[in-house]
Amino acid sequence: MTRTAVEETGLDDFGDDSFREGLAVLLVSLRDEARLNARGAEFFRDRIIRYLSQRLQVEDWYRRHPEIDDVPIAAPLIGLGLPRTGSTALSLLLAQDPGVRYLRRWESSQPCPPPSTVRGPDPRVPTGRGEMVGTRHHVPVHAHGPMECHELMALDFRSHIFVSFARMPSYAAWLVEEADLTSTFAYQRRVMKLLQWGEPERPWRLKCPSHVLFLDHLDRVFPDARFVMTHRDPTDVLLSVADLYADIIGNFTDDVDRLDIGRLNVEHWTLGMERALRFRADGADGRFHDIDFRAMQDDPIGEVRGLYAWLGEAVGDEFERGMRGWWAEAAAEREPGARADPVAFGIDLDRVRPSFARYVEAAGRWTGRPLHAGRSGRAGRIGK
Repeated sequence: MTRTAVEETGLDDFGDDSFREGLAVLLVSLRDEARLNARGAEFFRDRIIRYLSQRLQVEDWYRRHPEIDDVPIAAPLIGLGLPRTGSTALSLLLAQDPGVRYLRRWESSQPCPPPSTVRGPDPRVPTGRGEMVGTRHHVPVHAHGPMECHELMALDFRSHIFVSFARMPSYAAWLVEEADLTSTFAYQRRVMKLLQWGEPERPWRLKCPSHVLFLDHLDRVFPDARFVMTHRDPTDVLLSVADLYADIIGNFTDDVDRLDIGRLNVEHWTLGMERALRFRADGADGRFHDIDFRAMQDDPIGEVRGLYAWLGEAVGDEFERGMRGWWAEAAAEREPGARADPVAFGIDLDRVRPSFARYVEAAGRWTGRPLHAGRSGRAGRIGK
């Protein structure tokens, strides 16, 4: 696949070789474990070649414009936490601030050419909602809206995005138990500089739930980062996440293993919460602002105001109007959720609860609002 990317781009410098380990583990896991159908095989082939081609183009831009490396990336605000805790809604609210920079959906998988160099309409911007791999929209998402960090991380082939696309237990275990993602975040920072190059300097707002698994590695590259962490009872989250994975994976295989999906999500998110607890206890607690899911549902603008007060920044009139408009649109467009069957995923919620007990107790402390299973949201509200 590297040869194909070289042939298609006419370039041959991939930059640092760190990506090769993850690519090798990924390809073996896809071959031996994923049980891809024809659509899945084509999807992964095209996706991997796209990531390789983008690496080649990133390095070519740096070769021709080494001044890109001088672009400052200072004190980004990074959203994290369990999935389905309101983090997507929060990121979309924060994107209404005209004074910030975030990773736009249309540039996340194709950062080249740098947006500032494009004259006229950018052909990467889709006319509709853009790519949707699963079958459901859970909150209104538009082409210029924010995207998680997964795609930039995938340029180093160390990304949780891959395990949400296919059953790959070997790759999944390697990713969370053995892989060092320092090179991954360093390359993400490299691409962020390229994306910001030629634009006014603005503070970055990023978001990726899976960062809880790799906080030590993230901190090496972004030591001045601050974090906003959203919280919800894990037993209100896990089934929804597992069902979403099954929805996506079902596009690429004719043999969806829901039990494996259930195990994966329980293991990874339990581990993620334990790592977040340890990271915060080791001296980073003051870099976190915490938001309870229910508080976010009840008063989203108030919660953002509280976050901005913590940041020492003001919520301007244009920002507030944008948030109110988006929230009203989201409330009108959100699709009703359906509760998945825990038996299908092999998830016994009563047995899962003790695994998250330390996190649940800590989240109650951080937010001043104890988490209670089954009481985290109300029907018809924004749940992601």
